[in-house]
Amino acid sequence: MKTNLRNRARSRELFARAQRSLVEGVNSPSRGLAVHGDSLVMLERGQGTQVWDADDNQYTDFMMSFGALIHGHAHPTLVSVVCQAMAEGSHFAAATSAEVEAAERFRKFVPSAEAVRFTNTGSEATMLALRLARAHTGRTKFLKFEGHYHGWYDPYLTNAHSHPPQQLGPPENPKKIPDSAGIPSGTFDDVVVVPWNDVPALERVMQEHGRELAAVITEPIMANMGCILPLEGYHRRLRELTVNYGVLLIFDEVVTGFRYAPGGCQEIYRIRPDISTFGKALGAGFPVGAVAGPRAILDRLAWGNDMVLHYGTFNGHRLTMKVVAANLDMLSVEGVYQKLRAIGDSAIAGLRKVFRQRHLKAVVQGFGPMFQIYFTDRASINDYRDYCTYVDTERYSRFVQKLMDLGIYMTPANGLHWIISTAHSEKDVAGLLEAADRACAELE
Repeated sequence: MKTNLRNRARSRELFARAQRSLVEGVNSPSRGLAVHGDSLVMLERGQGTQVWDADDNQYTDFMMSFGALIHGHAHPTLVSVVCQAMAEGSHFAAATSAEVEAAERFRKFVPSAEAVRFTNTGSEATMLALRLARAHTGRTKFLKFEGHYHGWYDPYLTNAHSHPPQQLGPPENPKKIPDSAGIPSGTFDDVVVVPWNDVPALERVMQEHGRELAAVITEPIMANMGCILPLEGYHRRLRELTVNYGVLLIFDEVVTGFRYAPGGCQEIYRIRPDISTFGKALGAGFPVGAVAGPRAILDRLAWGNDMVLHYGTFNGHRLTMKVVAANLDMLSVEGVYQKLRAIGDSAIAGLRKVFRQRHLKAVVQGFGPMFQIYFTDRASINDYRDYCTYVDTERYSRFVQKLMDLGIYMTPANGLHWIISTAHSEKDVAGLLEAADRACAELE
């Protein structure tokens, strides 16, 4: 077990330099002082499940680039693929065999994907998905759920951050709270916001707005508030309602895709969405997104009158497509997903035992390769309002900062999630549980 890792002089020096050139010293606020506080370290290298900071402190990584590193750091197969692709030419902005190989493998994994269009990020994928839905239906309004995050496209940026419960408005008429400045006030006129995991609320809103909606977009598991699972039958009823009202169902699998099963959560929950979006684990650490669905919808991207425009110099980036194809080959090996689930379930069971033995009020939610810890009196956290009302996010942050001192790398943001990669082992889990027990002793 690693000893306390409090020597961070080099990280502090580098971060001071960073703040002179970068806003908040970072390129995404989820990496800065607002989230990490005194536990912020500058990472320099990684191998497998291990990362080292600028002071050469070593950590076991359970954040895994917010889920992008499905095979951990610097997997030798992917390193070889990248080196060869670089030597041959990383990108041409032209048609390549690499994108064909990646697309064919993608379609084998995702049953709903008659066709796929690659983008550079998950945000780009969800932007394109909404544009396709509007073009296909001839409608402009769409429904999003409280607490779900679909990238930083203006219409999606409402009710995706946690707020004090008194600011949320009544569940039957949620207040639309912008997540960013700079968004025109009329942007949300076409957005219908509904509590998630609430069938009566969904039925009521669909009865009122169903014929106006182009799409309903949902995370199949609410990953933006940690890891909140759908209640039994919820997705099935959602699919029935969208079909009844002629509304396209968009599954945003940017976080969940290629993580839980080859076909993502749509395979787990046996739901066939009209459009799906992917990212993170698809690229195994490289920037990529994807939009998939039936030809009747995706072919609207074809050049011609009334086409849905989607340009991008780096779409289908050759090096990234090589990585995607290799990644999907690695994930197709027998037993990969069973191992991911077993290691994750072992961590979840172990953490629950630690909290129980330490008499701490906490729940661990999720299964297999993604989960989250909530310090709460509740038996479970089932939606956005539960999270905003009952979760002690400050205590979670203190807990993670103590884990950092004990050699466990994780973001202190309670709205994110613990990630298990194919590189993780029971040894990594044992180290986590030992550190968690010691951190809990200091929390008591």
